[in-house]
Amino acid sequence: MKSTTAHSKRFGSFDRAFAGKYAMRMFFAVLVILAMTYVGTRAFTHIDLNLYGYMVGTFVFLGGLFYRFLSWSERPPAKAFISKGMKLLLRRRGGIETAVESVDNLGMFRFIWNRGPYRWVQHMLMGWGCVISCLVTFPLVFGWMYFTMEDNGTYTVVFMGIDLMRIAAEGLLAYLFYNALNISAAMVIAGASMALYRRLKNMQARAEQTFLFDFLPLYMLLLVSVTGLLLTLSNFALHGWGHAEMSLVHQWSVIVTLIYLPFGKLAHIPMRPLGVLVKQYKAHYAEQAMKACKTCGTDFISVEQSNDVIDVLKQNAIAFESPEGFHLAELCPACRRKYRIAQFSGAPTHRIPVKEANQNAKG
Repeated sequence: MKSTTAHSKRFGSFDRAFAGKYAMRMFFAVLVILAMTYVGTRAFTHIDLNLYGYMVGTFVFLGGLFYRFLSWSERPPAKAFISKGMKLLLRRRGGIETAVESVDNLGMFRFIWNRGPYRWVQHMLMGWGCVISCLVTFPLVFGWMYFTMEDNGTYTVVFMGIDLMRIAAEGLLAYLFYNALNISAAMVIAGASMALYRRLKNMQARAEQTFLFDFLPLYMLLLVSVTGLLLTLSNFALHGWGHAEMSLVHQWSVIVTLIYLPFGKLAHIPMRPLGVLVKQYKAHYAEQAMKACKTCGTDFISVEQSNDVIDVLKQNAIAFESPEGFHLAELCPACRRKYRIAQFSGAPTHRIPVKEANQNAKG
């Protein structure tokens, strides 16, 4: 009996078949993609083996992205944001508010506008260029979308195994389909060039930037985009000269970028949608009750967020209780900085009711 019980404990739970949560979720993600590919390609009858390298690179990218997300989501602050953000999303009007917030921040990059029109245009070009290229590339790589021609001069667009629409081969819509990747590449090149120019000329950017974190992602995006456009140039202007060699260079540039993406600065692109939950969390609880700074009395965050910060610090065994009887999380950022000065100077500088020169600066 004891051996049977021990056997059931060891093998009865399904998740024990995996080394951890990461392995289990990655396994099921791959199964979902394979199932979608089976349906989209009509039982694997429409797979382009020329795109096999991109497919392998995508799976490695997903593995890195899952690892990055799960390692981040296990942290106490992230758990609080995700759990409460999902509760707000599931409210009666949560879906509508999320859609509006998504359009505002993910579609229009409104949060970038505060940093200036130049940076807004730069992010719009790079952001939407990357999104368009992903929306085209991934469905083609996994066979979720392809084109057939039954009638001369008419293409049938097939999506997830369903004949979606028929388009004239010489029409405007077909032209946009054919050149979607070229258009997105031109957008990325323009946006990345603007970013490089700013990083070379802006004094603040020059003081803070590093090659690996700030310049390398831009060079990788430029390499992918330029080699993609050179493939089109080879086909239309050079009669296919150098196409085989350039296709390998382009494929390797895409694969290396996909592998790098979850672990560098570009990781904020797939992680950015989570910012919508954070915005909703802050906006919703700010409407409930605001927290006044214990020193200057200024409302700076919601009571809920202040309590969450204190709880998270307790979970990490970090105590920020002051001799005056308040927690440092109950001070606004300006008074908190002045409080730190007070610990070195011995003078109660956090009690001085003087605002910093850039306390209300935007951007």
